[in-house]
Amino acid sequence: MEKKVKALSHLYVTVFLSGFASFIVVPAITDVTMSALCPGTDECSLAIYLSGFQQAVIGVGTALMMPLIGNLSDQYGRKSLLTLPMTLSIIPFAVLACSTTTNYFYAYYTLRTLTAMISEGSINCLALAYLADNISDTQRASAFGILAGISSGAFVFATLAARFLSAGSTFQVATFVSMLAVVYMRIFLEESIPDQNDGMTQPILKETEGVIQKDGNVGTRKMPVFKTIPSLKDIIRLIKSSPSFSQAAIVAFFQSLAEGGMICSIMYYLKARFHFNKNQFADLMLIAGIISTVSQLFIMPLLVSPIGDGRLLSIGLLVSCLNSIFNSLAWSAWVPYATTALSIVTVFTTPSLRSIVSKQVGTTEQGKAQGCISGVTSLANIIAPLIFSPLTALFLSEEAPFHFPGFSILCIAITLMIAFIQSLTIGKTPSNSRDENCSNSMEV
Repeated sequence: MEKKVKALSHLYVTVFLSGFASFIVVPAITDVTMSALCPGTDECSLAIYLSGFQQAVIGVGTALMMPLIGNLSDQYGRKSLLTLPMTLSIIPFAVLACSTTTNYFYAYYTLRTLTAMISEGSINCLALAYLADNISDTQRASAFGILAGISSGAFVFATLAARFLSAGSTFQVATFVSMLAVVYMRIFLEESIPDQNDGMTQPILKETEGVIQKDGNVGTRKMPVFKTIPSLKDIIRLIKSSPSFSQAAIVAFFQSLAEGGMICSIMYYLKARFHFNKNQFADLMLIAGIISTVSQLFIMPLLVSPIGDGRLLSIGLLVSCLNSIFNSLAWSAWVPYATTALSIVTVFTTPSLRSIVSKQVGTTEQGKAQGCISGVTSLANIIAPLIFSPLTALFLSEEAPFHFPGFSILCIAITLMIAFIQSLTIGKTPSNSRDENCSNSMEV
């Protein structure tokens, strides 16, 4: 037990450092983008469209990569697969650490798009699988909530640090902390492989032997290990293996569609409507981060047992919907600050959803399951900017069909309402037995 607690503490430190590096650049990136593309203005359609295009391309990459990374981690260990995305995430930060001029911004934009196809979301996906390896079913919702709280804590400290740093210094700090996270993880985090006695400890590049030939004899022909990776059909079969898994996947899609829409619209909306600057964005996110951290670390673990992760998911989605409605109708700059109080409930959504998914599969499929859900959320992130970026740009421009700057935010609220309604059906349908065809092995 003591060994598991120690292993999890190193996981939490790794997630904190990685999250800190990612979050510290968030308050600065909008100003850096605007100054590189449209200097001296508060509105920039090019920035909105480029941001949306990047989000869509990253979504395509992560939709393909997340199930693959999750499945490989089931076979070769969480730590081994964590190394790749954490290392790749250093590269874009290092570019803007050198300079934030237009040329360097485009280099950052290109490298960020390419590396995020692997690194975006995979660290969280693998961390969830690591927790599932070491935590019982009954405690996973609380553990996932604590992990989310650690990420929120990283968000708080990163946002607070960004408050006192220039844009160039922010990316220098992000680069250093990203490198520190990789070094710490490689030295201190213990490997976690679901089944140590099932031939899953071989190196990734090892080839499979003993293949049955057409004449029925056992041959020694070698097959690359990547031939054993499940196809898209296998992944779909996994999602359909349980009604609750299928329903959770639908909820994840609409919730991520709304979240992706918020990412590509809210900052530009607040900047155009209330002339928010870097420090105001940092203050807003700092308040939300503090509330989220307290809620996930202290409140959610107390509510999981009496209420259940299913009800917490529905409550979080409903309050998220109300939060979006209030922001879409914001009549003063203090309204976005006031709505951050709702974060105490909205943060229940993701840990509860991931906990529900984790309970639908066995111990050797945690990585694949979390990867599948991450793939679904990535698919939503492809679609979100295609819808909400043009919508935001249109209603913030003088060519809007009617005056409603927050119309795209209201559409996000409608999307969240769909997710809320779907969440009410999770667990209402009797579960089917697991399909044996969803195992990691494939017939040759």
